[in-house]
Amino acid sequence: MEKALKKHAPIFVLPTFLAFVIGFIIPFAQGFYLSFCKFTTVGNATFVGISNYTAAIKDTSFTSSFKFTVLFAIVSILLINVLAFGLALLLTQKLKGTNIFRTIFFMPNLIGGIVLGYIWQILINCLLTIIGQPLLALNSSAGYWGLIILMCWQQIGYMMIIYITGLQNVPDDLIEAAEIDGAAKWDILWKIRVPMVMSSITICVFLTLTNSFKLFDQNLALTGGDPNHATEMLALNIYQTFYARAGMQWKGYGQAKAVIFCVLVIIISLVQLKATRSKEVQQ
Repeated sequence: MEKALKKHAPIFVLPTFLAFVIGFIIPFAQGFYLSFCKFTTVGNATFVGISNYTAAIKDTSFTSSFKFTVLFAIVSILLINVLAFGLALLLTQKLKGTNIFRTIFFMPNLIGGIVLGYIWQILINCLLTIIGQPLLALNSSAGYWGLIILMCWQQIGYMMIIYITGLQNVPDDLIEAAEIDGAAKWDILWKIRVPMVMSSITICVFLTLTNSFKLFDQNLALTGGDPNHATEMLALNIYQTFYARAGMQWKGYGQAKAVIFCVLVIIISLVQLKATRSKEVQQ
């Protein structure tokens, strides 16, 4: 039976592998080549060397978008994971209606990003109008915190489910032994629960990190980068460069930004994975 499985395994893997090659590997390789070109379509690309990358690095709007994205990512990662873990701790206690609360907290994750962006734009603009502040599109601080609130509201429920799964896998005998030894709840939390759910923390931090850096649709719908590109994140900046301007030079320029963006996200994600995985405890 095992030999038959090994023999026929490539047949079952082949469709997925072909889809991966056609949908990711080939477009990525082609996009990497086009980042060194001027083009309007793939068929009329002209090789120009590293000039696109030089221009991207010197672009102040790109660097300011990177700084804004990093600041957004740091705050959103901390808030989402702390709040999600806190909710997971609360909903793994023996309380009535925990399943209902889990469903309610998870539901925002089912709503599309564009829809969420416009919903929160209306809500925040109404609030700012009531308190006599400028509209969201004219207030960079409101735009920043609006994006943070939106991201938290959408992602906390999803991360909470992952943390609940991790907490439910913590052996009860470890907790009982610590309680018998007189350990305080705070010590049990930091010395037993947190180390035992580090694999869940690794997953959640990775997801929130990548989601924060890749955020596009909510940014487009909520602020559109206004005022004056002050709330423009990296993905939106690349989109505006590639699609909002006409001419061969802008396509290659935008493609170079996309490659830089991809490499940055990969490097940051790998560093995060290495840092959190080193803290994991084998059960």
